[in-house]
Amino acid sequence: MADVFSKSKRSEVMSHIRSRGNQDTEVALAKLFRRHKITGWRRQVTLAVRSSRREEAHSSIRKSVGASSPRLLWVRVDFVFPKSRTAVFVDGCFWHGCPKHGTHPKGNRAFWKNKFARNIARDLLVTRTLRSANWWVLRIWEHTLRRATMKPQNEARLLRRIQRALL
Repeated sequence: MADVFSKSKRSEVMSHIRSRGNQDTEVALAKLFRRHKITGWRRQVTLAVRSSRREEAHSSIRKSVGASSPRLLWVRVDFVFPKSRTAVFVDGCFWHGCPKHGTHPKGNRAFWKNKFARNIARDLLVTRTLRSANWWVLRIWEHTLRRATMKPQNEARLLRRIQRALL
């Protein structure tokens, strides 16, 4: 079916739609933190992190991450534990290219392949930059969190991983 809007009008319409992020998975993780009395976290915090020149020289995605200066990287973290300098990201299987559960749309394959590759490269850059700034980075896949809410043994495994990162 053909689009009813012109390309420029469609772009304008889509620009007014604001993202809600991965709210369901973040809420599930926040509930897990509360249920197990894990405190000291803040949600949806933007960190300004200095990045090394070498990383930036080899990175063509710095602009898409939101850096305003060549040595400053703005990173929006799902959960931050400031005291232990731990950043927790909840990565959706679709958008972050999960090797187990990530699916690829059949239409416009070249666009989606490029989009997922940029997302993965950005995740890698953010992780490396935060680690070089002495942050502990924990990435949790959406499917891991979903399994943890279903079975107690999976929840215990995820909790051990989180607590290890917070020590």
